[in-house]
Amino acid sequence: MILKSEIFPIGQINKPHGVNGEMSFSFTTDVFDREEVPYFVFEIDGILVPFFVEEFRFKGSTTGLLKLEGIKTEEQARSFFGLKIHLPKSFLEKVEDNEIEVDYFAGFSLIDNEKGLIGVISEVDKTTENILFVIQKPNDELLIPAGEEYIKEIDHEKKIIYVQLPEGLLDL
Repeated sequence: MILKSEIFPIGQINKPHGVNGEMSFSFTTDVFDREEVPYFVFEIDGILVPFFVEEFRFKGSTTGLLKLEGIKTEEQARSFFGLKIHLPKSFLEKVEDNEIEVDYFAGFSLIDNEKGLIGVISEVDKTTENILFVIQKPNDELLIPAGEEYIKEIDHEKKIIYVQLPEGLLDL
């Protein structure tokens, strides 16, 4: 059985392509092209299911076409519409941190090098041009910029992001 704690997101199925079960997809990392990745994991009806990759080809730098074993019709492919594509965490060491979907960081602790523990990221806000980590506080919420220039280290095992935030940001 595959557990959510054992996987991380790398993309999403966009829509069927043609009538033979092929699908278009978008991705944040091409680790599946650089490394021998035998399968992708999808959450279907609350269950994490591996699907072996029959073939894929790139359409652009962040999009491609994907054929999974056992998916042979447009109708079968349509059932994957909108599903996130995951890989086992064993591939995390092969992926640059900036290639990971930011939603993956929900649940990570955020620690500033001067202020210490800021809190646990409850969600990631992507509604603005600048991506923000949302941290719930009693009767309040902190919005912390998720910019690469502030992130100093990410510990995937302990689920901690170490940051160096601009002076005064937490005082706003």
